[in-house]
Amino acid sequence: MAAAGPLMPFLLESIGQNRKAVKNLLKFGAVAVRGVTVRQFDHPLAIGDEVQVSGASDAIATEKLKHAGIEVVYEDDALIVVDKPVGLLTVATDNHKTDTLYVRLDRYLQGPGGDRGARAHTVHRLDKETSGLVMFAKTEAVRQTLQAGWPAVQKIYLAAVIGIPDPTEGKITTFLTESKALKVYSANSATDEGRLATTHYRLLQTRGLFSLVEVRLETGRKHQIRVHLAELGSPVAGDTRYDATLDPCGRLALHAARLAFDHPVSGAPLRMEAALPPAIARLFPKGPASNTAGRFLER
Repeated sequence: MAAAGPLMPFLLESIGQNRKAVKNLLKFGAVAVRGVTVRQFDHPLAIGDEVQVSGASDAIATEKLKHAGIEVVYEDDALIVVDKPVGLLTVATDNHKTDTLYVRLDRYLQGPGGDRGARAHTVHRLDKETSGLVMFAKTEAVRQTLQAGWPAVQKIYLAAVIGIPDPTEGKITTFLTESKALKVYSANSATDEGRLATTHYRLLQTRGLFSLVEVRLETGRKHQIRVHLAELGSPVAGDTRYDATLDPCGRLALHAARLAFDHPVSGAPLRMEAALPPAIARLFPKGPASNTAGRFLER
């Protein structure tokens, strides 16, 4: 049992490892306080807190996930949030079933030899061409809770677009329909197949031919951001499917930057962030502060 104070001094004294080793254990998600994984060395301990150090098994699992190109942003007993790299499917399709974010994460959660015991449960998805934050539940019950409250989750994206959106800030509401060719079309009036989609956006900065736009979703329809920004005359850079003529990043310049929500078990407010990838960030070199979402995320 811990005494009150920061986590690092307690670990240094209790497990007999040097500072570098302790930082690695924290980095690898091998330390838990009251059953919740903690990675911050200065995490405050209260009197009587139970601190668990799971050691090499979890460290190996996390290292394998890192080598698979996936960074854990947040993890506890109920859920895990990761930063998905571009080019990786979230879940399997008819044509791609073996290597997906779900498969990699499920292996990580099971651990070496399946000794971690958890499984991944899909809550939402990102397009293969989009990078950024994806959340998975660790149990079916948590998945159902998260999906039931999904409309209340704040979902913030950053996009590098061609030109300057006109107007520079606004709300777009249309009905989206997917064609047999898997391209999504927008209509202003309801149709039998159309699904209501609402997107909020605002211009953050412009440099040369490109603008950085912050987007907040009310709904999460397929290709919603891509279709709506293209309708403004400012398609996402690299998005040839929706009429982009320039590809400065060598990828779709769309990134899921933040998620803000209440924890499905404790109710505590959480906010996750994933930095803008270098391929997109280099278009806007004013510095990190200008490449982060702002007003939409106030809680």
